[in-house]
Amino acid sequence: MNSNPHLRSTKTAVLLLNLGTPDAPTAKAVRAYLKEFLSDPRVVEIPRVIWWCILNGIILPIRSGASAKKYASIWLPKLGSPLMHYSRLQAKELGEKFAEHGQVVLVDLAMRYGQPSTQHVLEALKAQGMERLLLLPLYPQYSATTSASSFDEVFRVLSTWRDQPELRLIKHYHDNPAYISALRDQVLGAWDKNGRPDFDKGDRLVMSFHGLPKRNLMKGDPYHCECLKTGRLLGESLGLVSGQYLVTFQSRFGRAEWLKPYTAPAIEQLGKEGCQRIDIFCPGFPADCLETLEEIAMEAREIFLEHGGKDYRYIPCLNSSPKWIEAMYEIAHQHLAGWPLGVESEITLAERDRLAELAKASIT
Repeated sequence: MNSNPHLRSTKTAVLLLNLGTPDAPTAKAVRAYLKEFLSDPRVVEIPRVIWWCILNGIILPIRSGASAKKYASIWLPKLGSPLMHYSRLQAKELGEKFAEHGQVVLVDLAMRYGQPSTQHVLEALKAQGMERLLLLPLYPQYSATTSASSFDEVFRVLSTWRDQPELRLIKHYHDNPAYISALRDQVLGAWDKNGRPDFDKGDRLVMSFHGLPKRNLMKGDPYHCECLKTGRLLGESLGLVSGQYLVTFQSRFGRAEWLKPYTAPAIEQLGKEGCQRIDIFCPGFPADCLETLEEIAMEAREIFLEHGGKDYRYIPCLNSSPKWIEAMYEIAHQHLAGWPLGVESEITLAERDRLAELAKASIT
């Protein structure tokens, strides 16, 4: 077999990018994950020396064990991390969707922190003949803390390669019609199964997005605006009017002001005001994870019921719903325009041998 890399068939690849997850719900595994995650200057914009002392002296020793218990509460039997499970399913089914359309496209998943690492996955794609690469972040709303950080890591890896692939990236798809339609169907599917809220009686749909420090918005990060637009478009697609749904932000950390309204206090207030039922959905999370399954499906439920609420219904994330896989395909296909979605440079063995001899002669 000829080993000349220039004689191999070349392929187009789509790489899904997600945040990451601990390898196990243990203090040791969570500590390693949190250390990598919270050491990213895109995530925490505090002078490095000061933050190193806070992170290693306070946060990691205290939060690792507590977070491990939370991860254990949502860990899937035999499947492990929900985020990993659903993200892998998305990559697998997106690849199958390309195949259904007769297109040969490599599809894989890389995590920004933890495994499978971006470097490992990129090298595996390269070994399969990748010459064109589309980055599809599993962050519908762009933020420097998520999308940009994942892009940074891809750029870092590719900066070490002599022969780089053609590269395209999808910055965001917060208002893409296919994405909004998938969100709508996910909510309607839950309502078909469990009954629709009675908005005339004060029931509410809460859309909870991951929060960010307010200073990120003031420095120009478009995340806040994109979340609000997603919420508005989803509300409109469901036939709701202002007041029937509420956009909130969860996972606040530290003492600094974050994007408002905060999810937990908003849910508490709804309960105190006599709201009997809320349905809560996390449009910014394409796959269920700790922040949705523990913080929203469990902790927020307790808050609502403790403050007068009667009926709390968590709507699962898109995960591997057929409508979401179709939306991912449409979004990716739009950005693949002009690239061959098959295998290029297919040649016969005889032709390969002839070209190999020519190549060998040219360098001797």
